[in-house]
Amino acid sequence: MTQDLDALTQAIPLSLYIHLPWCVKKCPYCDFNSHEFNSAELAEKPYIEALIRDLQFDLGKLSNREVSSIFIGGGTPSLFSVNAISKVLATVRTELDLKPGLEITLEANPGTAEAERFEGYREEGVNRLSIGVQSFDDQKLKSLGRIHNGEEALRAIELAKQSGFDNFNLDLMYGLPEQSVEEALSDLQIACSQSATHISWYQLTIEPNTVFYKQTPALPAHEESWEMQRQGQKFLADNLYGQYEISAYARKDKQCLHNMNYWQFGDYLGIGAGAHGKLSNIEENEITRFARHRMPTAYMEKAGSAKVVVEQKLLNKEDIVLEFMMNIFRLETGFSSTLFCERSGLSYAEIQPFLDNAVARGFIVRDQNRVKPTDLGKNYLNDLLEIFMSDAN
Repeated sequence: MTQDLDALTQAIPLSLYIHLPWCVKKCPYCDFNSHEFNSAELAEKPYIEALIRDLQFDLGKLSNREVSSIFIGGGTPSLFSVNAISKVLATVRTELDLKPGLEITLEANPGTAEAERFEGYREEGVNRLSIGVQSFDDQKLKSLGRIHNGEEALRAIELAKQSGFDNFNLDLMYGLPEQSVEEALSDLQIACSQSATHISWYQLTIEPNTVFYKQTPALPAHEESWEMQRQGQKFLADNLYGQYEISAYARKDKQCLHNMNYWQFGDYLGIGAGAHGKLSNIEENEITRFARHRMPTAYMEKAGSAKVVVEQKLLNKEDIVLEFMMNIFRLETGFSSTLFCERSGLSYAEIQPFLDNAVARGFIVRDQNRVKPTDLGKNYLNDLLEIFMSDAN
């Protein structure tokens, strides 16, 4: 690297991700690290204790840096009791320097929504919910293998609002089995009517190692999915949801700060089974990625020791450039030369040849040291990213 990361790290935000891996049922489209359980198998107490050991063991890597956001994801975190979430957050507050008023998000599924839990999470400091609705159509939910129906989704949203959550996200998908354009727009209309501050709206994709990959259902044609996207984006814009990322739409000043840190190549510590992290080491002038054991049993056995990490990679210059671009080009606003230098520790001059190539191909535009993807670049993101792969140059 051509700049001193010792100075640059102080400008890099740090987030905390906490992974709770269990679900009532594994959805056929899901490729996340989640595991089915029955009521006798949810190892809540030992898992929470493992999370605390994991966090405390890694404190030395953080150099007393301030944490700017916390995201509790899964799995289905709302399966965990208020007491469990309270214990984790109490340890976080004790061990870490937290930014005043930081965003603390917890993922919840409608099928596990309980008023007492929502109220309890709010009292313990969770100030943002992300509710996995996916659709309000009962038939579509059944085709996705979801355990809730549309009425339960609306009830979960109402419980969230009654519990004091005035900042919440709704996850929705389009391009569902046998879905029409009108049905996709209906989901958005209902979501907007619920006063959601943020909507994550993304196309169903068939991922390897999922049930849908082996038994792919009948999905809408490409042209129909494109029409869903086009009309849906217009509808969201008309209803004052600004698209700030490929699949993220928010009301004014309600962007997900935690995810913004990912997309802007910030640092994050990940604890929990299968959690990933990216940390800039001040003393060694290095950026390293980490991944923990995926299986909850192995994770709980090894948490609190170096053995919990199963993958560790020191990023070289080529890795840093590509990973920065993979994240930043998800954002509508692109990036400034200053942001690139701060987050990568590299000189802006080192990427000028790549940027020249991308401009020539119509994938990006530059304006006073700011780089933004064009519509062509957003629609052909893989082609844009190939420019920044060392093998392609």
